[in-house]
Amino acid sequence: MTAESEHTAGDIMDDLMPTEEDLLYEEELLRNPYTLKLWWRYLEARKDATTKRRHLLFERAVKALPGSYKLWFAYLSERRVVVKGLPVDHPAYSALCNCFERALVTMHKMPRVWEMFLGVLSEMRLITRARRTFDRALCSLPITQHDRVWTLYLDFVRKDFMPMETSLRVYRRYLQLEPGHAEEYVEFLKTKDQWNEVALKLADLVNDDSFQSLAGKTKHQLWLELCDIITKHPAEVKSLQVDAILRGGIRKFSDEVGRLWTSLADYYIRRALFERARDVYEEGMTTVTTVRDFSTVFDAYMQFEESMLSAKMEQLAGEGEDAGEDEEDEGVDFLLKDDGNDVDLRLARLEYHMHRRPALVNSVILRQNPHNVHEWHKRVKLFEGNPTKQILTFTEAVKTVLIQQAVGKPHTLWVSFAKFYEKHGDVPNARVIFEKAVQVPYKGVDDLAAVWCEWAELELRHNNFDDALALLHRATQAPPKYRGTQDDNPPVQKRLFKCLKVWTFLCDLEESLGTLESARAVYDRILDLKIATPQIILNYAHMLWEHKFFEDAFQIYEKGVAVFKYPHVKDIWQAYLTQFTSRYGGKKLERARDLYEQALEKAPAGECKTLYLQYAKLEEEYGLGRHAMSVYERACKAVPDSEKLEVYELYLNRAMDFFGVGKVREIFEMAIESSLSEASVKAMCLKFAELERRLGEIDRARSLYVHASQFADPLQDSSFWSSWNEFEVGHGNEDTFREMLRVKRSVSASYSQTHFTTALAGAGLVAPQPDQDGGIMGGPSSDGMAALEQQAEAARGVGAPLSGFVSGGVEGEQVKAGGAKRNQEEIDLGEDEDEDEDIAGGPERE
Repeated sequence: MTAESEHTAGDIMDDLMPTEEDLLYEEELLRNPYTLKLWWRYLEARKDATTKRRHLLFERAVKALPGSYKLWFAYLSERRVVVKGLPVDHPAYSALCNCFERALVTMHKMPRVWEMFLGVLSEMRLITRARRTFDRALCSLPITQHDRVWTLYLDFVRKDFMPMETSLRVYRRYLQLEPGHAEEYVEFLKTKDQWNEVALKLADLVNDDSFQSLAGKTKHQLWLELCDIITKHPAEVKSLQVDAILRGGIRKFSDEVGRLWTSLADYYIRRALFERARDVYEEGMTTVTTVRDFSTVFDAYMQFEESMLSAKMEQLAGEGEDAGEDEEDEGVDFLLKDDGNDVDLRLARLEYHMHRRPALVNSVILRQNPHNVHEWHKRVKLFEGNPTKQILTFTEAVKTVLIQQAVGKPHTLWVSFAKFYEKHGDVPNARVIFEKAVQVPYKGVDDLAAVWCEWAELELRHNNFDDALALLHRATQAPPKYRGTQDDNPPVQKRLFKCLKVWTFLCDLEESLGTLESARAVYDRILDLKIATPQIILNYAHMLWEHKFFEDAFQIYEKGVAVFKYPHVKDIWQAYLTQFTSRYGGKKLERARDLYEQALEKAPAGECKTLYLQYAKLEEEYGLGRHAMSVYERACKAVPDSEKLEVYELYLNRAMDFFGVGKVREIFEMAIESSLSEASVKAMCLKFAELERRLGEIDRARSLYVHASQFADPLQDSSFWSSWNEFEVGHGNEDTFREMLRVKRSVSASYSQTHFTTALAGAGLVAPQPDQDGGIMGGPSSDGMAALEQQAEAARGVGAPLSGFVSGGVEGEQVKAGGAKRNQEEIDLGEDEDEDEDIAGGPERE
């Protein structure tokens, strides 16, 4: 065995000794032992050598050049490859670590060497040695390269085999260097179920105003995350005051109040503190200010109560199955026994909460705006059937609502409060409420006036008529120091005496309950205060008229027309003139005429038609006919254009009744020559022509048709031309009918001048000839109607008989060529089809 060992050692030594091929490199190294290039060429040339021989060459190289990073890196990399796959307790790993230690003597500033060494130690799971090596690396390397080490260090401490305390200490050291990576620490703690440490760290992050989340989370999200953790893990989180934290979040984050309240209640529920949880729910429901938050808290509360009820029922059911039949009890000590069956209590509690939900929602809305009058009224209705709560609600409402900030009409609260007492038969207390209500400084006078009116109506409903009158007289009494306007914005109590609403109510009561003198005194006071309206004037005058004080009524009308202008005075004038006429008729005709003239003098054009017609009727019934005609003539000139035709028609009818045809013709001529619209002129001409036709004045009627034809487009107003056609058929002859057709063509050409001229010029029917002005005859500026007539005559021959007429013969008519005498009964059809269509059905001439 000794010989064999010596032989093996000899073989190993022979294998490690240089060969003849290495002599060249060895001689070079003897001459230059500190040249890196020579050592590197030697190592490259012996790539295929054994591991031990290459390790020997590397050892010789790094011994000669201990500061060469290239040699050390290659050597360490090769040795690391060699140990790969071996167990971590193999001696090769210890040798590798020793080699790394020797390398770090000179390579301690090289982060890559540290990374390789730390990786080997991590694989070996040498926790203490690795931790110390990490610390040495951080001490040796500059701060700019620490991130390379910390990456490996954090990966190492996240291993499952790492003690938790070590991991926490390492992470805390890392956060001192990189505080912005605190969220990574939080996530690591969550994976290790270190909820207490998670809550502490999140609390620090939330309170740190300088913290900026790398994950983009806001402080609000961090708060919610903290709340979820401390409420879901109440047993683990013991280092924080959960109640204080959640209440601080409630004060800080107003948009998540409902969720935070439910989180706080959930915290107590998980700790089995159910009564504390109920207190939290109740506090949340009475403090939230939005309906959404209230719904969140209320729904969670009801779910909690339902779950508690279900758990209790299941528990009782289980106990009932397990328990056997107990011995009969005499019932003496049943009051001292508690079987724990409180299901009925829990059901009653659940129903109670469901019934109070509307009142709680109303409270939430009132917390949003305690000056919302409508919500206070709804709250009173919620307590229907509970007078005590309704009274307390009314009292709280009138104390809480500030007049200047009120949404709605605050006086309705006082009125409803008083009516509530009245409804329950307590009228004296209702009067006390009204007495306080009239002293409130409302924003508007109408609100205070409504309170006084409601108070008076209360007295009227209980037949206290004198009290009602006294109240309204008290309300309309001027303040003692009133001398005009004393300041810019006096309180409403000092402005109430000018409120027309109260005065109108007082007038109604005086007319119904008081005397004529008292009613007149109230109306006169209204006129003195200059707050009367046209309706007040009409009511006052109507009251005097009913009591036969006609002249006094007329004086009131005079005051009204002197104060008001159009259009407000229109009704006053109408009532004044109507009553004056019905009272005196024709006895005071001149005075009536003066009144009408005054009314017409100030009346605008749109309002004077009715007055003129009434004026004319007055003259017809009590005055002179010529005066009536004069009024009608003035009316025709004064009324708007849209009403002139109607007035003219009435004027014509009355003129025919009074003066006959002569006056009617003058009116027609005046109407046609006036500023009537074209359609109105045409209508007047047709009526005038019809009148002349009935009188046998055919030529005058035809002249009217000719005059009106300029306003009738043949393409649009066929009714006019049909009327003229019927007139000519009945009363005309061949020449007049031909003249009508010529006028019709002329009017048609005048309405479409450009069309006819262009058509004629395009067809070459009009030869362009220079006219006197240097223009071209037959061009666009010439008369197209003349050209059209020339074309028609050329087509049918001048003098051809007109279609539709039977000639009665012409004196001196000669026999036609061929010896045949023309038949007088023959109908000669012309060649112009258009003219045949126009005159078809024309008058026959016998």
